[in-house]
Amino acid sequence: MSETGFQERLEAIQERIAAAALRSGRRPEAITLVAVSKTHPAEAIRGAFALGVTHFGENRVQEWEGKRGAVKDLPGEWHLIGHLQSNKAARAARLFHSVDSLDDFALAQRLDRVRAESGEARKLRVLIEVRVAPEESKSGAEIAALPALAEKVSELSYLDLSGLMCIPPFLDEPEKVRPYFRELRKLKEQLEGRLGREWPVLSMGMSHDFEVAIEEGATEVRLGTALFGTRAISPHPTV
Repeated sequence: MSETGFQERLEAIQERIAAAALRSGRRPEAITLVAVSKTHPAEAIRGAFALGVTHFGENRVQEWEGKRGAVKDLPGEWHLIGHLQSNKAARAARLFHSVDSLDDFALAQRLDRVRAESGEARKLRVLIEVRVAPEESKSGAEIAALPALAEKVSELSYLDLSGLMCIPPFLDEPEKVRPYFRELRKLKEQLEGRLGREWPVLSMGMSHDFEVAIEEGATEVRLGTALFGTRAISPHPTV
């Protein structure tokens, strides 16, 4: 990764984030950039951290295990953003500060139990991933099941349920994705009223549509290609 090229992309993205935040009536500092470092080496993470990036998203537990040792001295925030299989929950609970793709209560119970046994004082932050479009290939909790799931997860002692996340359909025109972002924001507001507490996090928006997501209330955006350039492996959709 070219440090100069990365810095230029980072500065351009920060300007776009700031402009979108102002359009939504918020300060740029209210938006957290999660750099999607999946398929990129530890050296790329170190380079990004040196330029001020502190939140990183990984897609697979095994991949993160392989490069974590090379960056364990960095005081970063490590997010699991990919679908988590139940047989890898124990490892994820020990490796990450946040699991941003929770969609099942049994999985939540397993994460809670492992976190309790670990003796870690800090709760594991979790976001519920919501399936905002009826696509069979997408993971995420069904909208109809969301209230009950949120209530049960909120009662677990070692998890900190902080908000919602979604991955909408990949559409070439970002404006066409806006209704999905708006729906997630409304779901968050409804659940906050039902549970009697505010959630600080609305994680939505990727490299091609993050400005629209911010305009609709995103507090975290997940950017990979826009920051690091094309990856060795390019899964669809682009993050």
